[in-house]
Amino acid sequence: MSPILQSDHQAVDLVTPSNLFLRHRLKVVEDLWESVLRSECGQELVDLLKQLRSLCSPEGQATNDNSAEVSRIIASLDINAAIRAARAFALYFQLINIVEQHYEQRLQMQSLRTGTGNNATDPALHAFAKLDAESIGSEPKTDTIQTTWTEATWTRRERSTFGWLFNQLRQLNVPPRQIQQMIDNLDIRLVFTAHPTEIVRHTIRDKQRSIAKILQQLDKLEEESPISWEETGSPIFGESSWELEALREQLTEEIRLWWRTDELHQFKPTVLDEVDYTLHYFQEALFDAMPQLYQRFARSLQSTFGNLTVPSYNFCKFGSWVGSDRDGNPSVTPKVTWQTACYQRHLVLEKYIKSVERLINRLSLSLHWSDVLPELLESLEQDRQQMPEVYEQHAIRFRQEPYRLKLSYVKKRLENTRDRNWQLYKSTDWQHDQYKPAHTTSIYPSGVEFLTELRLIQHNLTESGINCREMENLICQVEIYGFKLAHLDIRQESTRHSDTINEIVEYLQILPCAYNELPEAEKTKWLVAELQTRRPLIPPELPFSAQTKETIETFRVVRLLQQEFGPQICYTYIISMSHDVSDLLEVLLLAKEAGLYDVATGSGTLHVVPLFETVEDLKRAPRVMQDMFELPFYRTMLASGNEKLEMAHGARTQAHQTKSNAHLPPQPLQEVMLGYSDSNKDSGFLSSNWEIHKAQKALQTMAEKHGIALRIFHGRGGSVGRGGGPSYEAILAQPGRSIDGRIKITEQGEVLASKYSWPELAIYNLETVTTAVIQASLLRTGFDDIQPWNEIMEELSTRSREHYRALIYEQPDFIDFYHQVTPIDEISQLQISSRPARRKSGKKDLTTLRAIPWVFSWTQSRFLLPAWYGVGTAMQEFLQEEPQENLKLMRYFYYKWPFFKMVISKVEMTLAKVDLQLAHHYLSELSKPEDRDRFERLFEQIAQEYYLTRDLVLTITDHKRLLDGDPDLQRSVQLRNGNIVPLGFLQVSLLKRLRQSKTQSTSGVIDSRHSRGELLRGALLTINGIAAGMRNTG
Repeated sequence: MSPILQSDHQAVDLVTPSNLFLRHRLKVVEDLWESVLRSECGQELVDLLKQLRSLCSPEGQATNDNSAEVSRIIASLDINAAIRAARAFALYFQLINIVEQHYEQRLQMQSLRTGTGNNATDPALHAFAKLDAESIGSEPKTDTIQTTWTEATWTRRERSTFGWLFNQLRQLNVPPRQIQQMIDNLDIRLVFTAHPTEIVRHTIRDKQRSIAKILQQLDKLEEESPISWEETGSPIFGESSWELEALREQLTEEIRLWWRTDELHQFKPTVLDEVDYTLHYFQEALFDAMPQLYQRFARSLQSTFGNLTVPSYNFCKFGSWVGSDRDGNPSVTPKVTWQTACYQRHLVLEKYIKSVERLINRLSLSLHWSDVLPELLESLEQDRQQMPEVYEQHAIRFRQEPYRLKLSYVKKRLENTRDRNWQLYKSTDWQHDQYKPAHTTSIYPSGVEFLTELRLIQHNLTESGINCREMENLICQVEIYGFKLAHLDIRQESTRHSDTINEIVEYLQILPCAYNELPEAEKTKWLVAELQTRRPLIPPELPFSAQTKETIETFRVVRLLQQEFGPQICYTYIISMSHDVSDLLEVLLLAKEAGLYDVATGSGTLHVVPLFETVEDLKRAPRVMQDMFELPFYRTMLASGNEKLEMAHGARTQAHQTKSNAHLPPQPLQEVMLGYSDSNKDSGFLSSNWEIHKAQKALQTMAEKHGIALRIFHGRGGSVGRGGGPSYEAILAQPGRSIDGRIKITEQGEVLASKYSWPELAIYNLETVTTAVIQASLLRTGFDDIQPWNEIMEELSTRSREHYRALIYEQPDFIDFYHQVTPIDEISQLQISSRPARRKSGKKDLTTLRAIPWVFSWTQSRFLLPAWYGVGTAMQEFLQEEPQENLKLMRYFYYKWPFFKMVISKVEMTLAKVDLQLAHHYLSELSKPEDRDRFERLFEQIAQEYYLTRDLVLTITDHKRLLDGDPDLQRSVQLRNGNIVPLGFLQVSLLKRLRQSKTQSTSGVIDSRHSRGELLRGALLTINGIAAGMRNTG
């Protein structure tokens, strides 16, 4: 075993039964990684990596004793050697990420196969245990191994499976009628975004998938082959050892190709590039994963509650902000949004065409041997009249094969629809819809018509005794994706709408003063009056500024999208930085002007979704929504809008109607988005989470009072400071009544790759989310409603917020400290997003900086400040009031209250990633000499809060070390920490040289050896590597 892996094993105690498989898989991958580096760069690089790694503590932390030695070694490296070392560590992190994801997926699949898991035995477990025991001179005890394995892994993972959930519901005697109602209302929506955190290239994702597939082949070989052991303890796989060697060679070649591939984008991606990156997950994983998810749900439900009806195919749907989120991104234009919708339709049509081709090959049923219903024959006659060219081409070949002939017509219509769609994509005159045919039966206007034909074929097959799984899968996919693939959410900042209204009103001179100068009550009164008049407000020639024109054109393109693709393509308009009722009414007025709201009928096809982001806005949210619900025209619009969407989508068929929903009209539905990022940046982690928790409860209570269903849209990021963390625990920690079977969540940045890179991984994560939603809705704890507990949390939240803001917003030296000791300026130069890192403003302070780079920069420098600062002080002040009693109470909270446990667990996870010794190295090397003394005082304040928070978290959780309660996560964090430390030192060295270059010659050359471009490239490579190692960016 290499010294790097050996050192990590000592730190994280990998010699446990539950980690034996992972340990050996890591060894295989690391040995190959090392051999590739040796062959590509020589033994010198391998020795350098070992030397740097050996200077860390056993826990993988930087040490004061060795910092000088590490700095000396790194300072002596030339730029090329430093870049090679940074790339080597980055590649290592990417490889172990794949291995760990594969490990998690393997455990999940074995848990599913064994059912309860109580008697589960990994096929290689005993063999690996024997190998490990021989290496330390003792024989493993099988019973102990099996018990530890089960307790440490299976039980925890089973809780996020359908099988465990439905068995649990039966054991708890949950009424089947209640379960059925929950299943009927199940509505899970996952929205992919292109926030600037995804720093891995498309081609690198392909290589990750290739390596994952090779690991799966290794698993299969190990499970099927008899294992014997050499004296060295190496596994030998009998006659198939040559297959094992072939797989190792493939793995080596993939790693070598990866090493020779540039990790960084060569150019700043356009919005359409980001669309392509995001849709890659649909192509590679999600399209094929969804039918499997549905089948897994159906089997688990039927095996436990045989009389219950399975959910509709589309209980889980997808949305996207990529190409439609224009908040702070001037590159997202109306044309880009139009092209995005066309590109999504093109992708899904290509998938359907390939599926239909496979069905043509499969459904070879002949009229001689299989009966066909008259309705199918009538359909074929209509097709012959409408598309005679297809009949002439296939009639002789398929004259006795009706299914093949019918599917040939279907395929041709799909191809015609695809071709017309591509013309719309490339058109320079797309606004006038020049390619739209007047009346034709040779294309599908929408997915509904395609679905109708598929159901006709399926009905005929079923009546003749044929159960075609491929047809069922295709119908499932069409119900979920339609011809849109994912619905597009429009998002824009609230001031854009008020400024637009202001300019229109000023041009028309219809108010005594500027609109923006009106008090809120007057704005609301005027907007309500305008929304109830049929007189148009906006002149057709648009004599306005470019910004106002673009805002108006956005609403017009939404109208065009709905006309071309149907209302489902784009029906939600998210208003970021929502403060008041007028922010929502302004959007409705602009929607009315674009024909998206009809005053005469009171119906509309665009739903306004307020995004409450700051703590103050979260507190105001219930009042704002109550004022909206009290407007009669708005309640009418909500109800009619939902009915239109249901009719357009055709989602729930008669097959999916149940007694619980057969005669119920759709309930008016309001979506409200809550922002984790800006509220955390504004008030700190604890205050942000508590205010969001309170807002959900208050909004739910108020919506119920008005007879309106509520769907909370959680704007979660990939990091703890932006609402990230394990989805299962996070969903269970929400107030139960606020979910009620409905949830909408953003999936951002590196989260997409970690959850949806290949089908099996996607199924695992989708099942986890679905299980959590049902469990949170049916098995509510009630602890959220205990008033004394809420009062204590309110007190903790207030204290935490005060302490956080005292540092971030009131400490005069903090801005300078932040810019000097973190790589925030360099992060803004990463070619990872089409959106700028700052909001458009003349100021360069924290108010204009977006939350994503804010969290990203603190993560790189190992402070991770936004995710924990202020928590320790709040808890200490509470404990000082009554030390023993309050400590007991907080421990009780931790074990009984899901919300409190989620908060503490996330803080604990973040603290485990903090490395203050390395963070101090950033300060000492990157700060200006004249600023160092004042920055040292700030650092000491941060360090004191860290140690206080860490000690209190350990006391409350009763852990000896951080993450003792989650050994897998503990192992994962510590495995990375030791290799991130030298990468951090490399980053500091390169950043220091880069920043020094700005004060030296402007020739662009430093010491006549390295250009600033080379240094910037090296620094960006370390940013890339640390992000991979932390499995987290912003």
